[in-house]
Amino acid sequence: MYDLNLPSFDTKIRKKGDRLEIFDPLRKKYVTLTPEEWVRQHFVHYLISEKQFPASLIANEAGIKLNSLSKRCDTVVYNRQLEPVMIVEYKRPDVTITQEVFNQITRYNSVLKVHYIIVSNGLVHHCCQMDYEQQSYHYLTEIPTYQEITQ
Repeated sequence: MYDLNLPSFDTKIRKKGDRLEIFDPLRKKYVTLTPEEWVRQHFVHYLISEKQFPASLIANEAGIKLNSLSKRCDTVVYNRQLEPVMIVEYKRPDVTITQEVFNQITRYNSVLKVHYIIVSNGLVHHCCQMDYEQQSYHYLTEIPTYQEITQ
């Protein structure tokens, strides 16, 4: 697949018909292996193994209602009270992260009102902390640990 700017890990990949599938431990099933899914699985593994995020508080493909439309957030992280605290949006490695990508995740955040948003294409990761009092956000130089985002 692609070399990413994320730690590698022992993936479970199988061939089903003419397509490849990767096991998603959060959804507890095999899903079609697309470049975006490759990024998602690596990024989630990074959050769990390097940033101490509890797997039980991370959801892939979390459904939300945006206006009257049903949408899916790539990954949502919850605190121990099951309130959303972070949204992660993934793009395939050959997609440049643009303002439109940020617009997409901020639309989702208009529903969830999380404190952290991340956009990653597996090579470049942008993490922002929201400041609702100032109606702004600021970029972080590093992705925080789970403990840091839930203090």
